[in-house]
Amino acid sequence: MHRFLKVLFFAIFIKPLVLLGLGLNVFFKKRLPTEGPAIVVANHNSHLDTMVLMSLYPLRQIHKVRPVAAADYFLSNKCLAWFSLNIIGIIPIKRQHIRDKEALFQACHAALDNDDILLIFPEGSRGKPEQLSELKRGIHHIIRQRKALAVVPVMLHGLGRALPKGEAVFVPYNCDVVIGEKIEFNEDARCYIEAVSASFNELLALCMTRKTVVVDE
Repeated sequence: MHRFLKVLFFAIFIKPLVLLGLGLNVFFKKRLPTEGPAIVVANHNSHLDTMVLMSLYPLRQIHKVRPVAAADYFLSNKCLAWFSLNIIGIIPIKRQHIRDKEALFQACHAALDNDDILLIFPEGSRGKPEQLSELKRGIHHIIRQRKALAVVPVMLHGLGRALPKGEAVFVPYNCDVVIGEKIEFNEDARCYIEAVSASFNELLALCMTRKTVVVDE
């Protein structure tokens, strides 16, 4: 039942919103992982980020795409918790007072074991519109046990203006989604996070809404 409701929600509301409400430029879509287990890492400026990323997948596959999200926000009340867990299908993560990293990411590993595709925002929370914040090392804790796992970076640009943090009114903007090459694993967490950050910046340079560039798909 929940799977049906999720498909219905994305078919009726999200995909039309993305198609008609946003001038969405998607580059290198073929790089997006089409089956799990896999991880998509993206920058985070807006609640639209998750919806746009999920809308890139066909409806028949939408139930396999699982955003990793903050439990303290998305489970803050019963209605929001039900919607987040059953319709969006989030994997809730407790961001505070957790010292056991294995326990913290246990649900992520369970989803990957189920061949799901995880959406992870390594900044940890929404930052200022169209600005990258410092990346957290959680992604490295997850994949160090899965070194061959496909981790694909995605740069989103313009969504921070369409629905900024703290705002409830959607404003149509042209937006970019630029999908990068897989990021190779590195045992050194600092080096790995630097590689993710470097990939984000390389993809940012290709965004049409940032400046005019020519991109061959």
